[in-house]
Amino acid sequence: MKAIFDKISIRNSRAVTQAYSTSFSLGIRFLAPRFQNPIYAVYGFVRLADEIVDSFHDYPKREMLSELKEETFKAIERGISTNPILNSFQDVVLKYGIDRSSIETFLKSMEMDLDQHAYNQRGYEEYILGSAEVVGLMCLRVFTDGNNEMYEQLKPYAMKLGSAFQKINFLRDFKADKDGLGRLYFPQLQSGKFDEETKREIELDIMKDFEYGYEGIKMLPKDARFGVYVAYIYYSRLLAKIMQLPAQQIQEERIRISDQQKYALFFGSYLRHSFNML
Repeated sequence: MKAIFDKISIRNSRAVTQAYSTSFSLGIRFLAPRFQNPIYAVYGFVRLADEIVDSFHDYPKREMLSELKEETFKAIERGISTNPILNSFQDVVLKYGIDRSSIETFLKSMEMDLDQHAYNQRGYEEYILGSAEVVGLMCLRVFTDGNNEMYEQLKPYAMKLGSAFQKINFLRDFKADKDGLGRLYFPQLQSGKFDEETKREIELDIMKDFEYGYEGIKMLPKDARFGVYVAYIYYSRLLAKIMQLPAQQIQEERIRISDQQKYALFFGSYLRHSFNML
């Protein structure tokens, strides 16, 4: 029965999410149950594409990414795929009306990582759009569940929040991106200099995105709001920690929030949510 395969498929998407991102997985658990599997499916797909360009260095990455793109749209056209991750994703795409252009824009950013090493302002904005902002829109399609008016209202907020999350990831993973993958995402780094002034400029830009995105969180449907708020709290704490550290340290180590700190943050978030203090 296909229903059995569908269950196996979403278990695969959930396993991928939990293996690659404990923080994001915890955020999903605070969503209403009806949203959890669809968001696992979106993240599983995004993670699969990201791993091709970030990890499969001994394999033909360009060819594999091209095949993934072809298989993704075949899955959507057929309404099924033998790849469990794509099978889960196509089901969400069709059920919630995720548009093809969002998927193409996301995959274009993954393709950019195959070649691009130092981004100018235009390339940076294009990359952020595909790697983060449209992923936020995919999730928003799920949260608004067919309410197009709400989707259009919340669209700019979801994009800014996704942008903030991605930029914080860039700071957190600065060393791995630069030394391991040869990538410099922030256009301010084309000169090769990452000092306190540059770091502060980047942080202020992120804070603007964050402040705008937070206003959108407050307008989300209640059964989606808390899970997104949990992710917001985690990333805001991570940004606060990064802001307290010198630029040199950001270049030398990956900045982390301990599991104990994460759970404390999530508990505090639950209390604020329970008392309508968002």
